[in-house]
Amino acid sequence: MLVTIKLHGVFRINRFKEERVEYPPGTTVQEIVEQLQLPDHILGIVMINDVHGTTDNQLNNGDTLALLPILDGG
Repeated sequence: MLVTIKLHGVFRINRFKEERVEYPPGTTVQEIVEQLQLPDHILGIVMINDVHGTTDNQLNNGDTLALLPILDGG
C-alpha cells in the first residue's frame, strides 16, 4: 500500500518533509515511527487524513500520515 508521510518540526532534521512510501498492508503508525527512528518521547500529534489518530492505528492504501513533535514554548 502507498502512504504519504509528512514530517513536521524537528522530525524533518536529516529526513524529509513529505514522501510517498510503499508499506505492507496492515502497517501501523508505530511501525512507521520505529522505521523512521523518531523519538517516541517527543511525538506529540498523529494525524491520519487530517483526523487525529494514535500510534496503534493501522494505515490503508492512499492514507496521508502527518507526524508532529510536542510543541514547547510560550
